[in-house]
Amino acid sequence: MPAESPPLPLNQILVGDCLEQLANLPPESVDLIFADPPYNLQLRQELWRPNHTLVSAVDDAWDQFSDFKAYDEFTHLWLSACRRVLKRTGTLWVIGTYHNIFRVGSIIQDLGFWVLNDIVWIKDNPMPNFRGVRFTNAHETLLWVQKERGAPYTFNYRSLKALNDDLQMRSDWQLPICTGRERLRDGGEKVHSTQKPEALLYRIILASSQAGDTVLDPFFGTGTTGVAARRLGRQWIGIEQDAHYAELAHRRIAAAPLPADDGSLFIAPNPRKHPRIPFGRLLEVGLVDPGQILYFGLQGEITAQVQADGALRCNGERGSIHALSRRLRQAPCNGWELWYYQDDQTGERWPIDRLRQIYREQLQSPPES
Repeated sequence: MPAESPPLPLNQILVGDCLEQLANLPPESVDLIFADPPYNLQLRQELWRPNHTLVSAVDDAWDQFSDFKAYDEFTHLWLSACRRVLKRTGTLWVIGTYHNIFRVGSIIQDLGFWVLNDIVWIKDNPMPNFRGVRFTNAHETLLWVQKERGAPYTFNYRSLKALNDDLQMRSDWQLPICTGRERLRDGGEKVHSTQKPEALLYRIILASSQAGDTVLDPFFGTGTTGVAARRLGRQWIGIEQDAHYAELAHRRIAAAPLPADDGSLFIAPNPRKHPRIPFGRLLEVGLVDPGQILYFGLQGEITAQVQADGALRCNGERGSIHALSRRLRQAPCNGWELWYYQDDQTGERWPIDRLRQIYREQLQSPPES
């Protein structure tokens, strides 16, 4: 019999080299990976502000590579190790700047990942270009990729839409950089030069994982991924080679709020997982009647008459709730949300999707004894 895989070190920080620690994790064991690797900034000189104060640059040893070849080899190794531990249905996010993201993206595609989106994080408060020789670098790029093209993956579309005041979330995210009380400091100095804002990780984890999923961060730093995962009811694993970073991350995550959950707090609705219910079913069960009048839009003056077979007749045309909606809107749309019925008792108008929800609730009701 094959040896059993060791249990996942959930909600733990593994201190050590990311390649060595990734090799100890079971294959296809994590649902989501967020990676904030070294950017290989290739700094050549100190940077001074106009007031003659020195800018705190990213000059850490972990961000320094001898040349592009060395950086590419490192990138190939850690991405390959992440691919091994990522589930077939899992996705990976990686963040970078113009210094590295194009090289990372090329290696991602070479390894067989499939790119789902590139996201532009637009910084509300970027650092100016003090020398005045280039545009202010006011954004970073995130690549969102799946392990296997065509495999099912998690995307909580409706949760992202709700987070954005019922507007579809776009690929340009305007968020501030990490400052103020969120920025970890030790003796007045920044602990980590590239600490990411919690808002960024909250959005990523909410978008692409489910409650209880395991989120891995192979470059854990000061633990922003762990904080966001804890707040959202996800399991997490962090890998960090710097013991000081790891200790501060551990304290930070332990102090993060852990919401009480009644089993529904973190569930992201996904109507596509519901069994399909055709509009005609509502006629069969008596929730809609043949000849009933429907209204196009809440205040719409355009009306349609329900036919006995579930089609609608409107202005001499006949078609389904979706086909007629498309003709009227001259655009793709969802008829369940656009056609309204009028409540006989109150006179209020409701989208016909409300009747579909009533029918679903009836299906879930226990049978009478």
